[in-house]
Amino acid sequence: MAFRSAVPSARRSFTSQDFLELANSHLENAFNASNPDIALELCRQAENSLFKAKKTIKNVHNQSVIKGIANAYISLSKFLESRGHADGAKTTFKKAGKLCYRPSIIAQTLGGTSHSAAGGSQNVGSVESPRLNQQQTNTIPAHIFEENVRPPTLEPRLPGPGERLNNTPQLVCCLGLLKMTQSPDIKLEPTALKWTQAVEKDKDEQERLHGIATDVIRAYKKEKIKDAKIVAEVVCLAPVLDKDTFNDLLGEFYSGVDHSGLMKFQQLEGLAQLIQGANQGHLSADDLVKILSLLSARLMNTHQQSSQHMYQLTMAVSHVLDAMADTEVTDLDREKVHEPLSSYLSELKKSSDPFLVYQAAYAYQALMCVPDDETIWQAAMRRTRKMIQGVSGLVSAAKALDLDRLIEGLENIQLGCTGVSKIPGVIKTTYDEMNRGAGFVESIKEGLSFERKRDWYSALRGADVMIQDGELAKFRRLICEAPCRYDPAFQWGVCQRLGELAANPMWDADTRQSAIAFLGEIYKNDVAWGQQASVGQWILNILMQLSMKSGETSKYAERLLRELETSGDTKKQNLYRECRENGPIAYPLRVASPEFASPSLLDRVQDRPDIEGSIRTLRKRRTMERNNDVYIPPQAKPSLQSPDDTRFPLMGKVKEFLESDRKVLLLLGDSGAGKSTFSRELEADLWRSYESKTGRIPLHIYLPTINKPEDDMIAKKLRKDEFNELQIREMRHHRRFILICDGYDECQQTQNLYMSNQLNQPGEWDVQMVVFCRIEHLGSDYRDRFQPRNRNQLLDSPLFQEAVFTPFSIDQIQDYVKQYVSIHKPRWQVKDYMHTFDLTPGLKDLVKNPFLMTLSLVVLPHMEPEQRLSSERITRIALYDLFVEQWLERGKRRLAEKGMSSRARAAFHKLADEGFTMNGIEYLKRFAVAIYKHQGGRPVVEYSQLHDKGSWKDAFFLGEDKQLMREACPLSRNGDQHRFIHRSVLEYVLARAIFDPKDRKNRASRPALDRQGSVSSAMSIEIRGSDEEMIIDSKQEPDPDSPLAWRSFVDDHLLLQFLEERLRQVPTFEEQLRAYIEHSKKDKKWGTAAANAITILVRAGVQFIGLDLRGIRIPGADLSYGVFHSVRLQKADMREVNLRGAWLRQTDLSGADVTGVQFGELPRRC
Repeated sequence: MAFRSAVPSARRSFTSQDFLELANSHLENAFNASNPDIALELCRQAENSLFKAKKTIKNVHNQSVIKGIANAYISLSKFLESRGHADGAKTTFKKAGKLCYRPSIIAQTLGGTSHSAAGGSQNVGSVESPRLNQQQTNTIPAHIFEENVRPPTLEPRLPGPGERLNNTPQLVCCLGLLKMTQSPDIKLEPTALKWTQAVEKDKDEQERLHGIATDVIRAYKKEKIKDAKIVAEVVCLAPVLDKDTFNDLLGEFYSGVDHSGLMKFQQLEGLAQLIQGANQGHLSADDLVKILSLLSARLMNTHQQSSQHMYQLTMAVSHVLDAMADTEVTDLDREKVHEPLSSYLSELKKSSDPFLVYQAAYAYQALMCVPDDETIWQAAMRRTRKMIQGVSGLVSAAKALDLDRLIEGLENIQLGCTGVSKIPGVIKTTYDEMNRGAGFVESIKEGLSFERKRDWYSALRGADVMIQDGELAKFRRLICEAPCRYDPAFQWGVCQRLGELAANPMWDADTRQSAIAFLGEIYKNDVAWGQQASVGQWILNILMQLSMKSGETSKYAERLLRELETSGDTKKQNLYRECRENGPIAYPLRVASPEFASPSLLDRVQDRPDIEGSIRTLRKRRTMERNNDVYIPPQAKPSLQSPDDTRFPLMGKVKEFLESDRKVLLLLGDSGAGKSTFSRELEADLWRSYESKTGRIPLHIYLPTINKPEDDMIAKKLRKDEFNELQIREMRHHRRFILICDGYDECQQTQNLYMSNQLNQPGEWDVQMVVFCRIEHLGSDYRDRFQPRNRNQLLDSPLFQEAVFTPFSIDQIQDYVKQYVSIHKPRWQVKDYMHTFDLTPGLKDLVKNPFLMTLSLVVLPHMEPEQRLSSERITRIALYDLFVEQWLERGKRRLAEKGMSSRARAAFHKLADEGFTMNGIEYLKRFAVAIYKHQGGRPVVEYSQLHDKGSWKDAFFLGEDKQLMREACPLSRNGDQHRFIHRSVLEYVLARAIFDPKDRKNRASRPALDRQGSVSSAMSIEIRGSDEEMIIDSKQEPDPDSPLAWRSFVDDHLLLQFLEERLRQVPTFEEQLRAYIEHSKKDKKWGTAAANAITILVRAGVQFIGLDLRGIRIPGADLSYGVFHSVRLQKADMREVNLRGAWLRQTDLSGADVTGVQFGELPRRC
């Protein structure tokens, strides 16, 4: 026996008497309402019904109806007057007067009221609008959903003929565009139109695209484990499949639900989405009846499942019923299908889970609509063609949903389907009643009907269409004007949709924030929305879920939650506190379909290797390696020549670069300026916004870890990150990268890595490149090392950009200290540090450098007060001395407390007995020297006991004592790679290896040469008398093993700075340097040492006046801006010496080798 709806059709015509009875019902509820705000809303609904009653009067002589309407207006007027709304009462009384010709009748009805009737008879049709004031009907601020927006769509690049596809949405887009051109009301963007016209002429390409879709479905059918990601991928093809292929896929899903031993929700959900995405004519009513029969049978066999399990099942059934209602299925078998399913859903009302109860009610309402010939939202949703969601290139399509018709239909459902004698009252469960014991579940159950059709279901279905089409302004109006807007079920559904809007990252930020703000308005404004405690709890649950996500949306939700803490009266605030203490409920918000599997079905069809799985592993590892240390966003200026007042936030400038067509961004900074820290922060930020399969892959390369980075450095880095050759080849040709190249100066590079790696050339890597480099490493033509350019290009490349880190400002210094104190909890407070910066000479300038700031914050609390408050300036090298020694002391204490083997314990005690800190410094010095001697200064040491045994590395890695030293020293390890914690620490240790004031051989101080201060230098060596010669002391034998003797450090600026500061600190160092110069006269093997020595002396401000330097060998020395007055340099080896700006008055260079010398002032011979 076929089931026929027991409720009247939504298309029935209503009489004026019907509307009058509805108005009287609203008035009765208003008189009984305890909440004045709800009572006023019911009055508005009553007036709306009276307005429609007047419009539908067909016989103006029907005095009984007219009198009834007038009496209703009078009752409404009396009610408004009793509640203190005199103006409203007067306006309503006048409306009654316009209907009745005899004011005496009105006076009798009013019972002697003081109102007077408005004069004159009027036509019934000339009455004014029924709406009350605009403030009551439009309670949402204007900035929320002010206008419609473009719905979120994936915009894949359209492929060329025969080109391999990147992902399944790209395939859907292609096939969808080909379908859309068949409709005359479709207009495409120029790019999409051009592509479509080209493919329409290419039958082979069309067959290829359709063939790939078919292959994807075949791959799905072969898949043994059909998880949610696999299902999501194949379902998205539904709108673009031909009928036969669609039915084949539908049969696969039907079989999956029918024959599986356990209910598989992903297949059930996929079945619903497949039905919803079907093209017109692809589904028959018989197919859908069979599907519902199957679901009903499965539900009857589902017993004693968890509440969450039942919720997921019921939600999936709701989607299937939605799809069936949309597809106009009729004539269901009452006995076999409808009654068992409706009975099952009705039973769920007994559940203690409010979410399950709501979902069951929703499914019940969907089931009530399935037998109808046509539902109210179907009439509003009907299009001239089937929409294919997510296709880019679409400019316009068929006309949008008719909101006024939808609202009118909702009012007819409310009247026709419930009967005027059974109008559902507004829920009266307030926050007060919740506190008296009415629970969350009971309050929501009161508004959920399992007995008759309700208008809130149709309203929510209309809302879904508006959201789907981006018609958010209409969605806002529907929420505010729907007759069911006080219904808690409608409000629950609205809040859920707002939450899902906010949670979906595909919507723009303004839309997501507007959705959150809308939730806040519903929660705060009891006047407009009623005191629905259950809805308030649902809103708080949604906001708590949103606040736990990442990004700006979560911050916005958290701010709103804090604002709502003080909203409302004490009872509402108690409800808020209870919800916050309990935390969010387990039911998540549904957003877009989950991402596809990796490799996807399309990847497998095209023989593409799995990349995303390895990328996820890389992303996770790199994110975990990013420690939560102090980070102050740096500022920069446009170039080295730019003044500091042109500074700007660096991260914003980098993001701007990444959105441009430029290819290389060079970021310059001094040592310790925060380059490496910023590079890691940039990488982390890019990983947070990474979009799988389509997004650019951020790849951080610390260049010293790559052997010969000038050749294929990306592939070398990916191999280190455990990508295989197939994956690397795939990414070379089909993925884009953002390269973050740190440490260009540390890997001793001079080549243009962009050009030598052939980046962005045909068949090569598609990249944008951010390179970090020290300023002092650059020469005058440094841009040639970084600019992308053609061979014949002479001008600067438009593809190149640069920026320069600027020192910390006072505000940044204070922010850094605050963060440091908050994270590390030192014994000093912020005020202690800032006070010391102000009092200690030179310290405030040093801490403008981020790394020196870190060192200062570590060492200052451990310095003696007389050290901090000394009149002597604190120098860079003094900070490093204290920092390294304190690090070793902490390492010693940490090892002492650590459990270790007996051999390790014995080694530790031996090191401690000999002086642990001294042993640590000696270990570091030897390690630094070895790095420069064996690796040319490349800071990363790779050690494998299997491959490196017997090499120089054994001296630092083999043995218990070496392991203890490495653990205690300022070294870091990443796998088999070892390095100093900062490049500057390596250079400091090397400087200490060159001259350590604590070495015994350096403690015996000999009197230095007489010094006399001068305006231009801190030190000077001067001869008194023109004929008197100063003989440099040569008694001290130079150290042939010193790094100064076997490597030139003329271009290592930070190392030279450490040495010049040490020279100012310890005068005996000067004697060693002078000895190198003197010995170079006799033996050329000391030439490198002498060049280094004289460079250090000149940088320290030592003046050479009247000295005999005949025959010295100093090739490549930097004597720029040195003072060499009346110095004898005959027959000196001065090849490639830099003499720019040097004072050479009366200096004798006769016979000297000055090949390649850069002169400042030319010498004069006397």
